[in-house]
Amino acid sequence: MSRVGKKPVLIPEGVNVVLEGDSLIAKGPKGELRRRMHPNIQVNVEGDSITLAPADDSKESRSLHGLSRMLVFNMVTGVSVGFQKVLEIVGVGYRAEMKGRTAVLNLGFSHPVEFPLPEGIDATIDRGKITVSGIDRELVGMTCAKIRKLRPPEPYKGKGVKYAGEIIRRKAGKAGA
Repeated sequence: MSRVGKKPVLIPEGVNVVLEGDSLIAKGPKGELRRRMHPNIQVNVEGDSITLAPADDSKESRSLHGLSRMLVFNMVTGVSVGFQKVLEIVGVGYRAEMKGRTAVLNLGFSHPVEFPLPEGIDATIDRGKITVSGIDRELVGMTCAKIRKLRPPEPYKGKGVKYAGEIIRRKAGKAGA
């Protein structure tokens, strides 16, 4: 049995979790999230905790047990606290600004790159730092990954878009003769 899956998910104050058929709905101060649960996972909402168990002893059920628990935990955390990730823009002349719900990024190309933010995601830009926040952890991570993919950091000077705290392995340049 999964060690992660065995732990109950505690429901914080101000969050309401309802199981409707095979869908789990979490409502909180930040918003509402819903997720369809896999039929091989049994979900029990009791008081201020949620417990998950595999429906049978098959390999698929056991492998989904810990994953499902973390997905439910991320839903509850998202509607109560939210998630955020920080990206850094490194490079001379590299900058970004917000125009409505679109991030305009100058990343060394001959043209500025416009990146429209998906619904449910907010971003703020301050001196080369892009803070992406939202209630859906998967969507926050995917949005950051798509922004980073526009200009990943290169190994010689480290120019590009990187996660805050990410360590870029540097290469030595050409040896001078």
